[in-house]
Amino acid sequence: MADEYDHIVVGGGASGCVAAARLVEAGRRVLLLEAGHSHHHPLLDMPPGIFKMINGSKFMRYHATTPQEHLDGRVHEISQGNVLGGGTSVNAQVYMRGRPSDYDSWDELLRGNNSGVRWDWEHVLPHFRNMEGNNRFFDERHNDSGPLLVSDPGHIDDVSRWFVQTMQGLGVPFNPDFNGSSQTGAGFYQFMNRRGKRSSAAYAFIEPLRSNPLLTVRLNAPVKRILVENERATGVVFADGTGERTVWARSEIIVASGALVTPQLLMLSGIGPADDLRQQGIEAVINAPGVGQNLIDHPEVPILAHFDGPYGYFGHTDGWRMIMHGLQFKVFGTGVVTSAGVEAGAFVNPLDPEGEPSIQAFCVPFVYLDRDLLKLIDPTHGVTITTVVTKPKSRGFVKLRSADPADMPIVSPHLLKHPDDMATMIAGQRFFLQAFQDGPLGKRVDKVLRPDTSDLSDEALAAHCRKMVKTNYHPAGTCRMGPDGDPLAVLDAQMRVRGVANLRVADMSACPTINSGNTAAPAMMLGDRCASFILGAPRQLGQERVSHVA
Repeated sequence: MADEYDHIVVGGGASGCVAAARLVEAGRRVLLLEAGHSHHHPLLDMPPGIFKMINGSKFMRYHATTPQEHLDGRVHEISQGNVLGGGTSVNAQVYMRGRPSDYDSWDELLRGNNSGVRWDWEHVLPHFRNMEGNNRFFDERHNDSGPLLVSDPGHIDDVSRWFVQTMQGLGVPFNPDFNGSSQTGAGFYQFMNRRGKRSSAAYAFIEPLRSNPLLTVRLNAPVKRILVENERATGVVFADGTGERTVWARSEIIVASGALVTPQLLMLSGIGPADDLRQQGIEAVINAPGVGQNLIDHPEVPILAHFDGPYGYFGHTDGWRMIMHGLQFKVFGTGVVTSAGVEAGAFVNPLDPEGEPSIQAFCVPFVYLDRDLLKLIDPTHGVTITTVVTKPKSRGFVKLRSADPADMPIVSPHLLKHPDDMATMIAGQRFFLQAFQDGPLGKRVDKVLRPDTSDLSDEALAAHCRKMVKTNYHPAGTCRMGPDGDPLAVLDAQMRVRGVANLRVADMSACPTINSGNTAAPAMMLGDRCASFILGAPRQLGQERVSHVA
């Protein structure tokens, strides 16, 4: 039957690409449906190319939030990849897994389901390690031969070096591996690229299977609803440009559309809070009150400073500099084009230096703001240090705007709404402002642009944070796993939707809590783990998948 597959994967982002590839490699016939575009584009391929398109591109969808009362009524945006590979095709490519305690806490929460499924670090590490092809590390945590190419920055700007040195001067230890035995410290990130080319989930996992007859990939194919018959998911309806098409799954359907769209799709399919669905004229197939709740994101607030000279990357993406960098990259494969634009960072705990990091920082060697904040300041020679709360307590929600799948969902992330998150962010801002006062970085700073250093009281810094806070592009938790008996747990510990057979969620929606750090690698781990549950084949350390990507 032409329109029947063993599995249908809805969403070709980080987790969807991995889950689809794993199932195809196991001999299953898979349809991968992606609402966005092809990942083949020169600006997407080059590590810094996204900075040329992040503030307006067909490869991104921009979810405007509801007015956030605790942020003085501000509306801000959460962007999402609209392309095969999802966020891994449009992000800054930082490779970060989170720390072991992140997953140990999941395991504690989920152990009450009595299923024997474990989510602690020991059980998720094989998924991370077997996917990874690292160009520097090879040990019990790291692998050199997986399909996802992980590399040191191809180019490091002086500003990034000054940041790391300045942090050491402030007592922060140098950390050679943020995915090693400890997150704490300052150092240089590793990235999902190699020799100046992005290693997205699309390139790493789907591209090697492009001629495999078991895999069908459909782009520009948004799914409108999942078909549920007798409490069993049987197929999906998607748009193909000429109308609607229905396809059927002999076995399981995996939803991996991201933490904002996955709950929307479940609700459009009648799986969600019954009262809310009824208001939209949708019959509730399964009353699942947790769908769309528990929205978590890492809040990010920038610190901006102007330099006393032309240091950093400002102006390097225009005119003759851009031409020279392009020539250097084409001829020698070196130079600025091999950098993702963000090379250095740090993990610290300003309130408890001996505790696990509460703040992650990124050093950007130019003055940088997202498009909804651009009006506040002109780009210039300088540096941006973003401070990010690693384990936020604030929780928001996603709801249906209407029963029309074309309408964007209502999104309210509540960044910094919990007072502990604001206190942590203020402490992070104070700590990293010290970098502009002394050391190799401070020597070059002419003026701090934001926040206003004439008043660094808690009240003034809180006002700065309310005005400037933004997403770190890490929405999660909206269809979370949980133990039996938890009425808001949408999924069980095997990522199965409660009350609906043959339906799983495999993206960051599934997280009970968010990991400390970037979320692309955890999303891929979730895709790999979901496929393992379906195949009944748990990952073991040493089960390397050899890369097909040069």
